[in-house]
Amino acid sequence: MDKVKVRQGIQLLLEGLGVDLESDHFRDTPERTAKAWIDELCSGLGEKNFSLTTFPVGANYESSMVVLQHIPVRSVCAHHLLPFYGEATVAYIPDKRLCGLSKLSRIVDYYSRRPQVQEELTCDIANFLSEQLSPKGAGVIVKATHMCMAMRGVSHDGVMTTSSLKGSFLSEGNVRAEFMALANTQSLNKL
Repeated sequence: MDKVKVRQGIQLLLEGLGVDLESDHFRDTPERTAKAWIDELCSGLGEKNFSLTTFPVGANYESSMVVLQHIPVRSVCAHHLLPFYGEATVAYIPDKRLCGLSKLSRIVDYYSRRPQVQEELTCDIANFLSEQLSPKGAGVIVKATHMCMAMRGVSHDGVMTTSSLKGSFLSEGNVRAEFMALANTQSLNKL
């Protein structure tokens, strides 16, 4: 990423809007904003792909679903560069390998930190998990509120839900039903 170009772009945007860049509030805004976009909002663009730390499935392991819910999603809409935020549920049924639980959250964060559409974010997470673990099945659900809908256009709040199902999550109705039921449980913070 080119921080100088990002800073210049933010400065041009503010100048185009007629903002007084000499004001105490805006004097350092181009620099602060460029840093936020590069180091935080779009950090997934600057990171190299990572591999999951995996572990072999034990000999006595009976195949069961691994689910991590309420993973924070914070991203930026590719169409208007406004934030969308919410939660993801990521699940898989191991075949030969398990991954560290925190890695499921790491996958969501890695793919969230870039401009995109929610539909592709959901598929990217499921595809990465499938490629890295070769599980019997994988499922991802993302529920998010989009500021591009709430602050412009129709100016309504709403929650968009997208899903991506792979393997047994797609082909076996009972697996899909179990995943959907687990994905719709409340956060421990809300109980």
